[in-house]
Amino acid sequence: MELSYALYDIHCTHPFGISRTTHISYPEIFVYLTQDGIIGRGEASPSERYGETAESIITTLERGIQFPDTIETPEKFEAFVLPQCAGINAQKAAFSMAYLDWWTQREGQSIKDYFGVMDNTGPWISYTIAIGDLDLIAQKVEEASPYKIIKVKLGTDHDKEIINAIRAETDKVIRVDANEGWNLETAIEMCSWLAVRNIELIEQPLPAAKLADTAELRKKSPLPLIADENCLYPEHIPEIAHAFDGINIKLKKCGSLLVAKQMIDMARELDLKIMLGCMVESSVGITAAAHISPLVDYADLDGHLLIDNDPYNGVQIVNGRVVIPHGNGLGVELNSDYPGLK
Repeated sequence: MELSYALYDIHCTHPFGISRTTHISYPEIFVYLTQDGIIGRGEASPSERYGETAESIITTLERGIQFPDTIETPEKFEAFVLPQCAGINAQKAAFSMAYLDWWTQREGQSIKDYFGVMDNTGPWISYTIAIGDLDLIAQKVEEASPYKIIKVKLGTDHDKEIINAIRAETDKVIRVDANEGWNLETAIEMCSWLAVRNIELIEQPLPAAKLADTAELRKKSPLPLIADENCLYPEHIPEIAHAFDGINIKLKKCGSLLVAKQMIDMARELDLKIMLGCMVESSVGITAAAHISPLVDYADLDGHLLIDNDPYNGVQIVNGRVVIPHGNGLGVELNSDYPGLK
């Protein structure tokens, strides 16, 4: 199997701010696995929150990745290859996507077929309004007009002003993501204040290290709490289930489509709601997640909608819902000539 890769900067339509950082662009590393005339594609979106960088991924790739001598199942492939990724989950996810794309094309099926997903349509997606210039709120709400649900990034000292500005423009359902930006006192106040403003849920209100405080908040919050930074891997789910009403699964954080499916199954057993999330990324990563989106309750899969230079076509959003592309594998293709990309 031949490995190649390409570094590509995606550009945000607006500066993308969360409680920790603001970006106007993100580096993506596209990974390509080629054999028997078939190309499998994957995407690594490194996370600063977990100390990942594009440079560290490229260093690992340049050091060399060994592949099995014979064609293996995706499970065996991941067991062989992912430990070589220096613990970088974004890179693991890229290999998981690329091999499953290659494998399922070879087998004449789509990735959703591999996971036994019958429906071609996933949940309603949310469209993100990130932290930024308040004067742009009206424009951002207008850009969100094709979508039924808005996701709002909070965790600032003017959170109520942000919500009031959005509510002046629309009465759509809002999902709030504080990205660990509140303390317990603020969270208790905000959950109560938000509950009468057509808010559906609150994602990661407190820092991941404050699990006991989150459990206390859950007792008092009239809104459901969804874990993100508190829930990266399957083993985290039973540890945090008492403090949250649901979990957000991101491929770039759990490191594998196979692991994501395992997390879905575990969360169902514990009667937790499930959100499928994303980073700001291209249609490669978003499409990979879309293939398992019919299995979850909430879809936060708008990363490709927040950029203005997506080099791939894949998942479609039709009437605000995820629609998985037809065809084998991921079902993605270059949308024009991008030198160095496949």
